[in-house]
Amino acid sequence: MKALVFENPDKPRIVDVPVPAVKDTEVLIKSNTIGICHSDYELLAGRYIIPISYPVTPGHEWCGEIVEVGKSVKNFRKGDRVVGECVVRTPERLHHFGFSMDGADREFFNVNPDWLHKLPDGVDDNRGALIEPFTCGFYAVLRSGGTNASETVVVSGGGTIGLVTAAAAIGMGARVIVVDPIASRRDIALKLGAAETVDAADRPVERVKELTGGKGADLVVEASGHDASVATVFEYAAQDARVSMVGLNIGRKITAQVGLLQLKNLTVRGCIGSPGVWPAAIRFLERTGIDLSPIQTHHFGLNDAVEAFKLGLNPEACIKVTLTTKGLN
Repeated sequence: MKALVFENPDKPRIVDVPVPAVKDTEVLIKSNTIGICHSDYELLAGRYIIPISYPVTPGHEWCGEIVEVGKSVKNFRKGDRVVGECVVRTPERLHHFGFSMDGADREFFNVNPDWLHKLPDGVDDNRGALIEPFTCGFYAVLRSGGTNASETVVVSGGGTIGLVTAAAAIGMGARVIVVDPIASRRDIALKLGAAETVDAADRPVERVKELTGGKGADLVVEASGHDASVATVFEYAAQDARVSMVGLNIGRKITAQVGLLQLKNLTVRGCIGSPGVWPAAIRFLERTGIDLSPIQTHHFGLNDAVEAFKLGLNPEACIKVTLTTKGLN
């Protein structure tokens, strides 16, 4: 079978590897769709938030179908379409799937069924590959108290995490404003249902104040991790607002108006991952019918994964690059 392997930092290759054997306690999954995440580029560059080693197969945003079930597995059967969590536990340690252990960028892979969630019929394979990032945006909103139709939410950053966060807030009924410097990303935010967008390069604080009648946002989600965005989020916030920091900005020092925390009586929460919310996020997507497909700007076959990674380096050209195994078998 075909697999994408990072043999060493900055050395991705498509290789032929055997289909893995399945233990009695495991299931074998055929990959259908796999998203490329910004964190995959960190892995390719030789760095990540936990220890990693090479060679490794990436891929933690995925949707697949069970093709073989171990004898001891009770809750899944052949033919089930499933998605899987990224942070998983083995008897030895806590792993990040697709980072500290091989991931889904291969035709078949075996996993512990405890990491899996069944995909409803109403959620297709493409949306399935977006469930992992969607759970992160969904969690970012929930962790700060959720939202509703009475509130305005500003999402700073229109990449994948910013857009799925916006989609979650829109699905909860909020009026959403997305701030990003790239016009194509702002256009996709509008397709998802954002009420307005703001160019981050053109007086964003003033524009948010204008759009909110001078009040500011009830909830601000920083979803980009960029220095300028992180430095500005407190200025978007209304009095007594909540701020959710989900964009990764690790190891850098940034100047920000921290006095606004006191002056505005803000509640600020850091947020990473999506612990405990996967079943709720999947039900939310199914029942709201939110169409996340505009986020998936490009599709490649797994055989062309190296070229797909190169395209994904250009934020002006694409947002979410998605790989598929269709046609390989």
